[in-house]
Amino acid sequence: MSAATGGPTIDRSEGDVNLSPARKAWQRGHITDAKTQALLEADAEVFLHQSLSTPVLNALESCDGIYITDTQGRRYMDFHGNSVHQVGFGNAAVADAVAAQIEQLSFCTRRYTCQTAVDLARRLVDLAPGDLSRVLLCPGGTSAVGMALKLARKATGRYKTISMWESFHGASLDSISVGGEAIFRGGIGPLMPGAAHAPPCDEYRCLWNCHARGGCDLSCAAYVEYMLETEGDVAAVIAEPMRWTPYIPPKAYWERIRAACDKHGALLIFDEIPNSLGRTGRVFTCEDYVVPDILVLGKGLGGGVMPLAAIVAREYLNEYGKEIALGHYTHEKSPVACAAALATLDYIEEHDLCANALAVGDAALARLRAMRDKYALIGDVRGRGLLIGVELIEDAAERTRALDAAERIMYGCLSRGLSFKLTMGNIVTLAPPLTITEEEMHAALDILEECIVAETEEMM
Repeated sequence: MSAATGGPTIDRSEGDVNLSPARKAWQRGHITDAKTQALLEADAEVFLHQSLSTPVLNALESCDGIYITDTQGRRYMDFHGNSVHQVGFGNAAVADAVAAQIEQLSFCTRRYTCQTAVDLARRLVDLAPGDLSRVLLCPGGTSAVGMALKLARKATGRYKTISMWESFHGASLDSISVGGEAIFRGGIGPLMPGAAHAPPCDEYRCLWNCHARGGCDLSCAAYVEYMLETEGDVAAVIAEPMRWTPYIPPKAYWERIRAACDKHGALLIFDEIPNSLGRTGRVFTCEDYVVPDILVLGKGLGGGVMPLAAIVAREYLNEYGKEIALGHYTHEKSPVACAAALATLDYIEEHDLCANALAVGDAALARLRAMRDKYALIGDVRGRGLLIGVELIEDAAERTRALDAAERIMYGCLSRGLSFKLTMGNIVTLAPPLTITEEEMHAALDILEECIVAETEEMM
């Protein structure tokens, strides 16, 4: 609620909110059949309303590959996918593995294990960098973040954390405490104590104006280092190695923070829930940076079919969970979810999706940077692999966020068959399945460019 007026505040950080007038206008123009309208009304009547979901925008009938199809038969390339669709929607290899596992063992109760869970844990350890060698599974990413925080507290005997403003680590009370988005934290009341925040590594909007001084000079890393030194008793730094917007830090940024954590006895937790498993051209994003003490995985780990998350921790941290239950989730070693994960990892490797992400992503970045040179509306293009951000601005000198224009472009693209997420209100975030072809990517960029051209002409 707005303190001044008592009315609703439309937060523009994590995604498109359902209070947006543009959202309602799109629905009026595109939801025309009685079946969809009735389904949307039924959904709104039974689910609790919240800013980023209920009431929902539209209803889906099916999904396959890079596409989703709504109940009116319209097909969209999905460059959002809630970050679960690395191997594409309805992947047959994943579906077959799930069906076979259900036939054999559909559930594994606590106190027991099963071969599928052990196989997945070993596979994650084999893939993980450095000495990350201990795994704990759970049903969702938010829970995995909670387990990582508990383990860091137990291992260090401390409770303070450092994380980044504008970050997202889940929607539970502990995860929004370390998260940095107002739409999740605002108006909730007291959060988890000791959760301090630092500015993110964002060269385009650097708090220290690094772009005017010739590029990143690691002032943001020095700030985190200063916090670790002055606090002196921080349990962990928790961050996404690449924020979903995306922010693409230089390697030296994480090297400096890694060294500072070691010096001051803090753990480094990397939340790779949305962008690991090949999206940035590596199985794990941190492979291009440093090895954390705890790596958090989720979303696409279940192949876009089963909810599954994990933490992968250094060997020495195995000593600290023996006296407490770090997770103890009912579906901790779900054989069906583990089968989906193993099939997903197999598919990524067998189809060389890491290489495809880099090849298609590089072609997309080249075209988008050429578009940036043509259209004043595009202020910045950044990305790695198939995690790409296009920042839309109103004024090049001031770098003013083009919030309304970005929203019109998003709904214009949606009308033409391209779905993506807006972050921070003005950043077109493009994250398609890793199975996408270069031809499909260019078809999507044709749509985006068409809408940018239309918006540019409208602004003249």
